[in-house]
Amino acid sequence: MRELARAKVNLSLHVVGKRDDGFHLLDSIIVFPDVADELELVKKGFSISGPFGKGLPKTGNLVQRAAEFLGYEGGILLEKNLPVASGIGGGSADAAAALRLISRVTGQALPDGAALGADVPACLLSKPLRMQGVGERLTPLPPLPDFFILLVNAGAAVSTPRIFRALKNVNNPAGSELPQGLSTSGFFEFLATQRNDMQAAAIEACPTIADVLAALRALPDCALSRMSGSGGTCFGLFYSAQAAHAAATALKNARPDWWVVAARG
Repeated sequence: MRELARAKVNLSLHVVGKRDDGFHLLDSIIVFPDVADELELVKKGFSISGPFGKGLPKTGNLVQRAAEFLGYEGGILLEKNLPVASGIGGGSADAAAALRLISRVTGQALPDGAALGADVPACLLSKPLRMQGVGERLTPLPPLPDFFILLVNAGAAVSTPRIFRALKNVNNPAGSELPQGLSTSGFFEFLATQRNDMQAAAIEACPTIADVLAALRALPDCALSRMSGSGGTCFGLFYSAQAAHAAATALKNARPDWWVVAARG
């Protein structure tokens, strides 16, 4: 029994307030491209494989917490293909995949996952959403046009709490409602009017993010580039699979030390 844990990419991320308990209020458009960790149920134990397995703690991680939440005592193998602490919801996606997988095997009702983290409910759905509040308000987006995405990470882990603490303004305008029936060019034009309010603070904390964005902007067919989440993964948007994969090849050749993946958006 296997389950994919797709990356969560914030195409926009507006920080629109802060509650008295310290939680920030967000307004974000998120998608889940075909780039993922993978979980498999095994007889016993918890083990980690994959290119980023060494960066994940083997005790107390979100997969184990998800299993404990459902009282599951069997084993889980996590193939960690997504960078750790990279702004694409890897831990939350892993927890959500564990909940889906265990629920399917045991027949238990699928919980909303909010007790495991604010992003887990969205990752349980793993479809294009507008996410608002602290992650509890999830609105399915109208059907999106075809587009392709290039994800790039220079290898520097970024602390989300640190970036939130560094924000100079937490009361920014909310995002706009996504119109229905947009073409790919119309969708890209809409996204260009949106923001990531954490990008400036993340660049200040991790200047290599600016290098990644500059590299994306330099690609000839990249229609839009932006940082996802709190960083440090950035994305470029493309009209075709051919253009996205050609850009991935060029960037891998130029920066073989970076994580670079192209996928359907």
